Amino acid sequence: MGQTKIKYSTQNKPDFMSELRARVTSYFETNNISKYGDRKLVLKTVFMLSVYIVPYILMISGIIESFTGVLICWIATGMGKAGVGMSIMHDANHFSYSKNKTVNRWMSKSMYLLGGFPKNWQYQHNTMHHGFPNIEGYDEDIDPGPFLRFSPHKPLHKIHRFQHIYAWFMYGLMTFSWVVSKDFEQLNGYRKSGVPLSSKTTYTQLFVYLIISKIIYYCIFIVIPILVLPFAWYWISLFFFIMHFVTGLILTIIFQTAHVVPTVDYPLPDSEGNMENSWAVHQLHTTSDFAPNNKILSWLIGGLNFQVEHHLFPNISHVHYPAISKLVREMAQKYGFPYHVQPGFIKAVGEHGRMLKKLGRIQPL
Repeated sequence: MGQTKIKYSTQNKPDFMSELRARVTSYFETNNISKYGDRKLVLKTVFMLSVYIVPYILMISGIIESFTGVLICWIATGMGKAGVGMSIMHDANHFSYSKNKTVNRWMSKSMYLLGGFPKNWQYQHNTMHHGFPNIEGYDEDIDPGPFLRFSPHKPLHKIHRFQHIYAWFMYGLMTFSWVVSKDFEQLNGYRKSGVPLSSKTTYTQLFVYLIISKIIYYCIFIVIPILVLPFAWYWISLFFFIMHFVTGLILTIIFQTAHVVPTVDYPLPDSEGNMENSWAVHQLHTTSDFAPNNKILSWLIGGLNFQVEHHLFPNISHVHYPAISKLVREMAQKYGFPYHVQPGFIKAVGEHGRMLKKLGRIQPL
C-alpha cells in the first residue's frame, strides 16, 4: 500500500458531481422510491441463496449420488457463490442492501459463504479500491501478484508476455486463495501497517474470528462431504477446487472487465500525493461499463456491468443503476468528461484480453 496521502483536485469542474447528485436525488424523490434495495432484491436474494444451498443439500442428503450429478452440484454451488457475492454481499458491504443497518450487517456476513473474510474485503474494496481505483500502490485490485500485470506502472517480466493466455486460469484461483492463505496474509499485512479495520475489535479478536470462520467453512465443504459422499477424499478435494474455480473465474472476469481495459487510465499522484482530477472525475477516467442493455446479464451479476454508476454512487443499491446510468451519461457528456462503455459482455471480455496482452509487452511508464 502507498504511504503518501492521496489528495484529489478540488478545481476540476466541481459542479459536475454537485449537479449529478442533485439530479440523482431528484430522481428518487420524484419517483418516491428508496435508494436501497427493494422487494425485487429480496426475491433475487432467495434465488441466489437457493442456487448456493440447494445443490449442496441434494448431494449431502443422498438425493443425488452419481459422480456426474454430484459434480454438477458442486459447479452449481460455485455459481451460486458468485451470485451471492455479486447480488447480496456486494450491496450489503456497501451498506446499500437495506436502509436497516442491522439487515446490512447480517447480509454483509454472506462474505463468509464465499469463503472470505468481511473485514478484509471491506477495507480492500470499499476503502482502497473505491477510494483510489487504478492508482498504483493503493488499489490492491490491480496488484494480484507477480504473475499478473494489471498496471503499466508495474515491473514487466518475461512471463507477462503470455498473461493473456494463462490469466484466465489464475482468475479461477481467486476465492480458493481466500480460503487457503490470502485472508490470513492480508489480515496480517493490515495489522503490520496499522490499518484500523475495526474500532470495536482488536486484531487478536479478528484473527480468532478468521480462524473460527475457516474451520466452520472447511467442515461444511470438506469434512462433511468426505464423511457423507461415496467418493474418496481426493475426489472431494477436486470438487472443492472446481467449485471455487467456477466462483473465482466468474467474479474476477466481471470485476476486471470494468477496470483493466484499453479505454481506462492509470493516473499517478505527484510527489506530494496530488491527483490531477477530482475524486468523481477520477472514477470516470478509471472505470468502464459494459452491456448496459442486457437486462438478464445485469440481473445475474448484481448490476456490476454498471461500474461507473457504482463507483460514483456506491451507497445506492445496484437495482437502480440502469435508471441512473442515463443521468450519469448525460452529465459526463455535458461537462466533457469520458463515459466508458462496451456494448456487450463478450466485447468487454475481449477488450480485457487485449489489455492483458498489451500490458504483457509495454515497458513500465
